[in-house]
Amino acid sequence: MPRRLLFVHAHPDDETLTCGVTMAHHVAAGDEVHVLTCTLGEEGEVIPAELRHLEGHPDDALAPYRYGELTEAMSRIGSHLHVLGADPAAGRLSRYRDSGMAGSEAAARPEAFVNADLDEVGDLVAEVIRAVRPDALITYDPEGGYRHPDHVQTHRVTRAALGRLDDAELPERVFQILVARSWAEQDRTLLPELGAAAYGLILPSSTDPYPPSVVPDAEVTHVVEDSAARAVKNAALRAHRTQVTVFSEDIYALSNNIAARTSEREGYGRVDPRAWTAVGGGRRRDSLFA
Repeated sequence: MPRRLLFVHAHPDDETLTCGVTMAHHVAAGDEVHVLTCTLGEEGEVIPAELRHLEGHPDDALAPYRYGELTEAMSRIGSHLHVLGADPAAGRLSRYRDSGMAGSEAAARPEAFVNADLDEVGDLVAEVIRAVRPDALITYDPEGGYRHPDHVQTHRVTRAALGRLDDAELPERVFQILVARSWAEQDRTLLPELGAAAYGLILPSSTDPYPPSVVPDAEVTHVVEDSAARAVKNAALRAHRTQVTVFSEDIYALSNNIAARTSEREGYGRVDPRAWTAVGGGRRRDSLFA
């Protein structure tokens, strides 16, 4: 029987970077995939020279452009898109604005997502959950993957939304996005072999710290691995051209020009939707619904 999945993310491209293989895999399996994006990434750095006039534009011209990129990316994957607080009839693409990094001017703006009232935004996310009725909900760990304020806020508001649901309304399964430490180490080892240096990219050192979402292997309870879905993920990443450059099926980089590997596997930790404590540890499952 087809399942419904809801992925809750902070900015356009986050969904594909972290969960693209999983989304494509489930679409191919006949499942219904939904993505909820909380902002339109107005503070993003723009890579293509011909589009750099959008970066820091006083009228936030980057927002509708990135909305178009996101729409195309989701079309390539085959998922349904929701933007938090959007009101198309009023011409409003998004209710909340990208907060930028901690301490930035953007983070101090009243419309910044990080400053959103938790009760108000929790209600909005709960409305989406009730409308979609997902069997599985996926979002960031408490540190937002890499401590970006909007990612941390996305985790908070998702938990606030779950707290507003009756038991009967809760998704059957809730997951946080994680990366097994051995995978991260392997990816760094493979980058030189895959020719990342030939693209003029910076190769991460073996001593560079990993983000908080890189965890001991045992904390990854569920894995989606699908080489065919990786090709779909790369196609979707190419739609996010203001933010991502895809150099090959194996290599991509963000605006920081640091080489990263596009893996065919993505990891998750199943959690209790109320307490956010680990569920089902001790044996890794090869499907979100195993």
